[in-house]
Amino acid sequence: MSHRNAPLTPEGRRRLCQRVDAGRPICHVAAEVGIARQTLGKWYARWCAHGEEGLIDHSSRPRSSTNQTAAEVEERVVAMRRKHRVGPVQLVSKLAAEGIAVPASTIWRILVRHGISRLRDLDLDGADLREPARRYEWHAPGEMIHVDVKKIGRIPDGGGWRVHGRGSAQHKATARAKGAGARAGYVYLHSAVDDHSRLAYTEEHIDEKGATAAGFWDRAVKFFRRHGIRRIRRVLTDNGACYRSLLFSAALTRSRTRHKRTRPYRPQTNGKVERYQRTLAAEWAYSRPWASNTERAGALQGFLDHYNYARPHTAIKGKPPASRLPIPVNNLRDRTPRHWVWR
Repeated sequence: MSHRNAPLTPEGRRRLCQRVDAGRPICHVAAEVGIARQTLGKWYARWCAHGEEGLIDHSSRPRSSTNQTAAEVEERVVAMRRKHRVGPVQLVSKLAAEGIAVPASTIWRILVRHGISRLRDLDLDGADLREPARRYEWHAPGEMIHVDVKKIGRIPDGGGWRVHGRGSAQHKATARAKGAGARAGYVYLHSAVDDHSRLAYTEEHIDEKGATAAGFWDRAVKFFRRHGIRRIRRVLTDNGACYRSLLFSAALTRSRTRHKRTRPYRPQTNGKVERYQRTLAAEWAYSRPWASNTERAGALQGFLDHYNYARPHTAIKGKPPASRLPIPVNNLRDRTPRHWVWR
């Protein structure tokens, strides 16, 4: 970047013009600094007419462009591009149907000028593809419980690549074992989240069968009752096989809970537990390298205690879920700090 006193900047041009004002020929002054006589003549004419302001670079853009596309036509091109997500050739016919004749090359230049010439420019975060958020919250704890299962990879003994690094001897050995048919396998996180308070309960299991889901629900009901939620009126799940099983239906009958299901391919309907699972993965499952799956599983209860009793929740004004329970509950009073402090 040039500094303010650099040659041939507005300051340098001013000095050259002052030499000409002193009586020296323009051609001699131009030759001394290695520029064309016509260039210095142009600057000197501006210097005489406008002073120092005339030595500032002028825009090369023409004052008027008779062939420029009208602003309203550009707006229509951009709107149709965002709506139909098609290229310039297809937009030609769509605009022609509205009585607007624009060649494909002009449409392309308009799209480039507005930064939407590529499809990936239209949805950097997918916001224009999403429906408007429909937020809701039941008025009391127990009115609705969101339940779901998340599958995550099991950590081999000694740690995975997050411990040893990609390309390490341990990582290569694991890859060779996988090639030979060995599998570390998966674990399944069954989670239940109260709609009003966001109180969460999670268990780690080796499968997502109906019997496992039913047993999880029975223990989740006892967990919520210990926290003052005596009656669970509704539970919302997806259409997974474990939630369509007779065993899970019988478990709901025992707790006198009405079963509601989401529409197929609509995970956002069960968004509270889906968002909780993101937090679970980021702040527990993948928060740091683990030496084994047993070590990670042993830290789950500590995370749950932190989440329910200490972690601020943005949806409830920065307070933890325990602050919304019907009665003051603190299950941590009998625990030693090493069991519940989450760092």
